[in-house]
Amino acid sequence: MLSKKYFVFLTAVALFLTGSFAAFAQTAPVRGKVELKKADGTVVPVMNAVIDVYRMDAKGKLPSGKTDKKGSFAFAGLPLGQVFAMSISAPGIRADIFPNVKAGADGLTFTVSEGDGKILTEDEVRAALAGSGTTTTAGQQAPPQESEEAKKAKAEYEKQVAEVTAKNKKIEGATAIITAALKDGTTAFEAKNYDLAIAKFDEGFNADPDYAGTAPVLLNNKALALRLRGFDAYKQSTTDAANKASLMEKAKNDFSASADASQKALDILKAAAPDAALQKSYDANKYNALANLTENYRLMILTKADQTKTKEANIAFVEYIAAEPDAAKKSKAQLQLGDIMREAGDSENAITAYRKVLETTPDSADAMAGLGLSLFNVGVSTDNKTQMQEGLNFMQKFADTAPATHPLKASVKDAVDYLKNEEKLTPQKVVTPGKKRT
Repeated sequence: MLSKKYFVFLTAVALFLTGSFAAFAQTAPVRGKVELKKADGTVVPVMNAVIDVYRMDAKGKLPSGKTDKKGSFAFAGLPLGQVFAMSISAPGIRADIFPNVKAGADGLTFTVSEGDGKILTEDEVRAALAGSGTTTTAGQQAPPQESEEAKKAKAEYEKQVAEVTAKNKKIEGATAIITAALKDGTTAFEAKNYDLAIAKFDEGFNADPDYAGTAPVLLNNKALALRLRGFDAYKQSTTDAANKASLMEKAKNDFSASADASQKALDILKAAAPDAALQKSYDANKYNALANLTENYRLMILTKADQTKTKEANIAFVEYIAAEPDAAKKSKAQLQLGDIMREAGDSENAITAYRKVLETTPDSADAMAGLGLSLFNVGVSTDNKTQMQEGLNFMQKFADTAPATHPLKASVKDAVDYLKNEEKLTPQKVVTPGKKRT
């Protein structure tokens, strides 16, 4: 059962990932060029001009910039909603101030004239702005004018900013819903009120069903609650003969819905492209989805709620085993795959799974019994003496080494007796391969 600590972790992950979008598009770039109009009327770019940026609504200076050899400059991001003055200085020019620059401006042209190369202090800049009514310094030119093309580009950018701002507001609303849903769902889950927990996790998922940062978390939580509710129904069916059929149907439906939720979480994660900082949380969510998915298929088949999902189970187990870093858990899952395939009558896939277990754990009694019985089933159904003989060999080794209390002891004994008495086969020593590393 998933602990409360696990849910708290998932909540924290969800909040962190959702919050990463909240600050998006709160700054915008500013680009332009500085040119010098010389006394003879020629215009040339100004290289290495220093551009000091000052807020006009409050005292404050932002990091300075410089022009390149073409006189071009670019600020990666200035805060939206604020107005700035830019003070231009360079050797051989007269320092000039250009007010009323807004974040997102593009294609600006600052034209300066020849001068002594003086660099203005912040106090001088602010005094000049105050003395000129925040328009220009005395005797200096008007603020730079944008070209029609630049104005169109700026309008398009502002439209994009508006769209992103609206999207951010929507995300903020979704974040509030998701946060509350995770909290309420966790509380209900811990109280074993699975109906309410499932409803709450659904509510959170539907608030932002495509976001890979939160949707898989909510789906994994929902899947777990569905699986546990289904298992409760199965347990009831074992003691309530009058309602056995309806309870088993409920268990089947919950197991199936749980598997669907886990698969949907996997699909969302596989379609996402997280950066390196988020990869760890994505991998954790993928692992949780695979672990829940395989457990659902195991329960579906072993409880006989639905034994038609062997193909899907095999795919899920293979993917989970590949993702499982723990050797013991990997071997356990491989054994479980063999068991559910054998129980569902898929002896061929069961044989493949059991052989893989014995490659890493040659003395596994469970794998020897399962492999022997599966080989016996295939051998008898196809009248294949070779498979019958190999099955007998493994079952005899199992019978000689496994404890009398092993649950497969009786089944193995019956199969061994049949092969000895009816098929006249004699057990041979099993030659197991050397243990392989996982």
